[in-house]
Amino acid sequence: MLIKKPHRWQLPERAVTSKADFLNRRQIMATVGALGLAGLAGCGAAEESVAQAGTGRPLSGALPFRATDYQVADESTPYEAVTGYNNFYEFGVGKDDPARYASAMTTDPWSIEIEGHATRTGRFALEDVVDFSALEERIYRLRCVEAWSMVIPWIGIPLGAVLRQFEPTSDARYVQFITYQDAGEMRGTRSAVLDWPYKEGLRMDEAMNELAFLAVGLYGEVLPNQNGAPIRLVVPWKYGYKSIKSIVKIRFVSDEPETSWKRSAPREYGFYSNVNPNRAHPRWSQASERVIGAGPFARRETEMFNGYGPEVAGLYAGMDLIENH
Repeated sequence: MLIKKPHRWQLPERAVTSKADFLNRRQIMATVGALGLAGLAGCGAAEESVAQAGTGRPLSGALPFRATDYQVADESTPYEAVTGYNNFYEFGVGKDDPARYASAMTTDPWSIEIEGHATRTGRFALEDVVDFSALEERIYRLRCVEAWSMVIPWIGIPLGAVLRQFEPTSDARYVQFITYQDAGEMRGTRSAVLDWPYKEGLRMDEAMNELAFLAVGLYGEVLPNQNGAPIRLVVPWKYGYKSIKSIVKIRFVSDEPETSWKRSAPREYGFYSNVNPNRAHPRWSQASERVIGAGPFARRETEMFNGYGPEVAGLYAGMDLIENH
């Protein structure tokens, strides 16, 4: 008999709190069951609450998803903090700027361009990249390089599953992601805060790791614009700026790709950007973090790889994680 041993960070669902008891989840599940949607057990999708795109992609409201064992012991950050306190410099450098201005961004229709060392390249509608009938929930820690943290219940699909469908070749050793840019809709791009459009990247083995995730929602609902709608990357063992938002291009490349923050300040922001309490930022310590939504004085000690070491440490065996930051 095969006995599956859970990961150290996996907990039963009852141990995690969320938005209004996670959208009154049990009641929603009962409603789903009454509608005869047994195949979507664990989802929160009532037809009347979902505005649909022409191809069936939900544009607002609840998303269908299945529960998973990807959970953490910490309480989820309040929804209002997750959606109201973010960095999305395309809309301004203030923490509340994304929530104030991101509604100007057009997210439908949405397509993603695939380039580089892959058998299938070209421009694909988001609905052809992400299977919206196979979404899952993952509750991950998010650690910002600014030394604050959140716990967020994301809805999405494993990054590796998405990348594999484009059949990357053996020459694809890295993958680069590029964010949407429109100066008319994204007021922050009118200033030279960064070299727009925003770019990020991963080594291919990092991208294929089980934890790497593409999110299209949070708290059971369609992803708000300020959090990176309609699709963003989530890499929980790295600082938050690696989790690029509003992706419009994915490039399979042979050499380490350019990333925006490394280009801007290489001494402060490296390509790997792994959460590392032993490597101080040149302007502040990374040994602890402020817990957003848990009170003004709530802090916790920062864990190596944000607590996901057993799942990712092997990716960096033999590397100097201070020098290769």
